[in-house]
Amino acid sequence: MRPAVHSRCTEEEYLALERATEARHEFLAGEVFAMGGASERHNLIATNLVRELSQQLKGRPCKTYSADMRVRVASSGLYTYPDVVVVCGEAHFDDAGRDTLLNPTLLIEVLSPSTESYDRGDKFEHYRKLDSLREYLLVAQDRVHLEQFVRQADGQWLLSDADDRAALVRLPSIEVTVPLGELYDKVDL
Repeated sequence: MRPAVHSRCTEEEYLALERATEARHEFLAGEVFAMGGASERHNLIATNLVRELSQQLKGRPCKTYSADMRVRVASSGLYTYPDVVVVCGEAHFDDAGRDTLLNPTLLIEVLSPSTESYDRGDKFEHYRKLDSLREYLLVAQDRVHLEQFVRQADGQWLLSDADDRAALVRLPSIEVTVPLGELYDKVDL
């Protein structure tokens, strides 16, 4: 995780800070962490993901959110901003502000050099505590590569990966198939 912005604060103080500023921060165990800006590749991949998923989920009871949708892992106290969030069925929010989602179905992180180990490790450990979460994707920005973790009926996570632009990646949590090449459209590798 990144260096803390403030040494200690409550969840209520954190939410008040987030709602009063354009900057985004993560929160865990009383500490607020600044989130850095993203590269062009990162932004293009995230935009392509939102476009592709939103288009395929049109007319279905699933919603796709960009990186501005905060997610709370209630059991661990983490507040974070995944790059892409999909919720199927009724979205449950932390409060009337409707800006902190509690029940994501699919979470996607576009890997950055500064956050890759966190996204793979501690962050995924937090995400696995979300009962609603069915699938987690990690998408590389320096090469064509996607890692897919799907929660099995017994609670175990099954890993698959793809690195061919022609690959069709089936996302069982939301019942769509994504052409891997579409995620890298206009991305200069």
